[in-house]
Amino acid sequence: MADRATALTGKKWVGRSIRRTEDKRLLTGKGQFLDDMKLPGMHHAAVLRSPYAHAVIKSVDPSEALKMPGVRGVLTGEDVGRMSNPFPQAVDEPIDYYCIAVDRARYVGEGVAVVIAEDRYLAEDALQAIRVEYEPLPAVVDAEKAVEKDAPILHSKLGTNIINHRDLRYGDPDAAFAQADVTVSAKFFFPKYSSTPMETFAVIAQYEPVEDIITIWSNFQGPFTMHPVSVAALRIAENRLRFIVPPDIGGAFGIKSSMFPQMVMTALAAKKAGVPVKYIEDRMEHLMSSSSGTDRVTEIEVAAKKDGTILGIRKKVLDNVGAYLRSPEPACMYRSTGNQLGAYRTKNLAWDAYVVMTNKCPTGPNRGYGCQQLYFETERIVDMLAEKLMMDPAEIRRKNLIPKEEFPYTTPTGGFYDAGDYPACLDLALEKAEYRQLRQEQAKARKEGRLFGIGLATVVDPSVTNIGYITVAYTPDYRASEKFNPKSGSGETAVVKMDPLGQVSVIINTVPEGQGHETVVQQIVADELSISPDDVRVVSGIDTFTRFWSITTGTYSSRFASVGTSAVAMAARRVKEKLFKIASHRLEVDVDDLELENGAVRVKGAPDRKITIRRLAGLAHWNQGDLPQGMEPTIYASYTYNFPVSKPPDEADRVDSSATYSFIADLACVEIDPETGQVEIKKYITVHDCGTVIHPKIVEGQIYGSFTHGLGGAFYEEMAYDQDGQYLAGSFADYTCPSAIEVPELDIGHIETPSPLTVMGSKGCGESCTMSVPACLANAVADALAPLGVSVNRLPLKPHDIWQLIQDAKSASPTKSARGRK
Repeated sequence: MADRATALTGKKWVGRSIRRTEDKRLLTGKGQFLDDMKLPGMHHAAVLRSPYAHAVIKSVDPSEALKMPGVRGVLTGEDVGRMSNPFPQAVDEPIDYYCIAVDRARYVGEGVAVVIAEDRYLAEDALQAIRVEYEPLPAVVDAEKAVEKDAPILHSKLGTNIINHRDLRYGDPDAAFAQADVTVSAKFFFPKYSSTPMETFAVIAQYEPVEDIITIWSNFQGPFTMHPVSVAALRIAENRLRFIVPPDIGGAFGIKSSMFPQMVMTALAAKKAGVPVKYIEDRMEHLMSSSSGTDRVTEIEVAAKKDGTILGIRKKVLDNVGAYLRSPEPACMYRSTGNQLGAYRTKNLAWDAYVVMTNKCPTGPNRGYGCQQLYFETERIVDMLAEKLMMDPAEIRRKNLIPKEEFPYTTPTGGFYDAGDYPACLDLALEKAEYRQLRQEQAKARKEGRLFGIGLATVVDPSVTNIGYITVAYTPDYRASEKFNPKSGSGETAVVKMDPLGQVSVIINTVPEGQGHETVVQQIVADELSISPDDVRVVSGIDTFTRFWSITTGTYSSRFASVGTSAVAMAARRVKEKLFKIASHRLEVDVDDLELENGAVRVKGAPDRKITIRRLAGLAHWNQGDLPQGMEPTIYASYTYNFPVSKPPDEADRVDSSATYSFIADLACVEIDPETGQVEIKKYITVHDCGTVIHPKIVEGQIYGSFTHGLGGAFYEEMAYDQDGQYLAGSFADYTCPSAIEVPELDIGHIETPSPLTVMGSKGCGESCTMSVPACLANAVADALAPLGVSVNRLPLKPHDIWQLIQDAKSASPTKSARGRK
């Protein structure tokens, strides 16, 4: 509980690690999660899933299942095709994507039928009685094989597995390569991996036929662009589809942006069965058929001068989005447009971008969306360039980092880097690591035959997605046509209101999933209104029937720290403005002569002439006739914050794809056991510039969480398939996640350069290390294996994979990366 006496001293709350408001209810079992909710007459759903990666569904016979006790109904693909439309897509291509398979199953785990029964046990039992006749078809899971001429085609109307292709050029990459003293090229493979929130996808749906209203309760995190997408699929008016999200979500990490197909599926089940329906994923379903980031293949080449100056980059990128293009894909490819060249000053880029479909589970946002892949390929090639030039990896980065004096900095691809001091972050990381001494220790270890490596990564962390970036998927000519509707922005709304006794309530739409939004909002409003955080109540969750919301509403792309906090602060300032106007009227002084201090508005230089906030609130409610002329009664303000830099792409495909840009400088020190391939992280330093740090302990938690997620992608996690499309990671025995034992103690540092675009000066930090850690650890492992002549070009680096690399080197086979998983 916050100390009210401390508040009254006037000391600022922002920047302090006050106790989290949310923790009391969560730690005492009083959280309100989706599965805690029950409706009268509610039934439960279970999903029959395809055992084939690719097959025609010749027939579905639910007759025996319908005879079983407690079974209310069965939703089939035929029903779905009759009752709903295919989902709208971010690009206009002829593929039909429904909430379950209608005519053909295209990945193992795709829904084929849904049983609605009195409880989940009965529903699961009834699945066994459904008879499905399949005609198996050839499958393809490798993105490179999927683009070959003789590859199996997933969608016959499209006639190709390439759903989107753009050949993008910025600056003059041809001239850059012509002028280069040295070039380095490589091919990299990034894995398909996901998030594993404690709470899986959860949905309750109810249909009210009298008013033709569908209500969907879920742990959906946004963006609410998926509301109109669901409207189109359900063939319902927008103001007849109600989304409700409870105050508590048991983690999301991006992937709960992709749960709208399950939401539509449950709504159709409720509509057909005539009862409310609850669907809760089990863990196997979540691992097999929820969502993930893309696996990526990148062929990349860098051009440089002898002194290490990077002149340009060219690359061919294949992103594997799985069986369907699920909105907001192909955002995986284009989300990082503005920061595509990272933290480096080079002006020239050739980017040949292919978005490819295969017989895998569809992809979507995942923590670090698109940037994990980007920085793995970029930071690895920078290290390889340093090796070829015999430069220190730290020095080549320092030489190419954007200097502090060039901020704000506009990138060749359109990003507007709002604030930063990248060299200072790198220098602090090196200082914390005692870098020179560490290199000396490495030299000693190598003389002793030990595999000791040091890795670096310097990356830009974008936050607050500008939805306009997705339209880079279209050509400039198409975007200029009359039939195209431009997109841009990333607005967020907050409401601050004061009751007759001066207590404050704040309503937010940021659907927090454990990040501490309520606590941070209390800090901000307490500072703005000179009150205690205890006097601020925060209402989270969302109801689209009763809240002000936009399609950009939600929690994703680390947007709360920038746009959510700004909306809250501005709404609080509007309340403060009204309080000042009432006090000015009562005290008969100009507004400019007033100040807010210790819970009262007082006259500057005459502190005894004051009116408490409680009294002012009472006047606005109880004595409405004595308010200043033209003033509305009560104290209530809303504010929707947006960024003027968030505009649609221009005719050269340049777009500021995010509103604010943080920075990370990471350094890892590892040692590898040559007998087992096991990696020990001996030291990990991570320095962040996320602008103003509002709550240091929450930021520290975000850094540890994002580090762990990045560690998973580097060493542990992969949604692996065999060549026939069978899924190989359906439990935590096969899909290995790092635990607390595997996470080292981090040495965290901060350089604060406040953003000029946000009210608090804050920038995002929620995804942060997820982007940098895979690249940094890959560089460290590569450095450790360098004496053996081994190249690292593929993740995850599991112990067996590293052991195999060592064995290959010992047997003098050609330098290569590990294994042939797809």
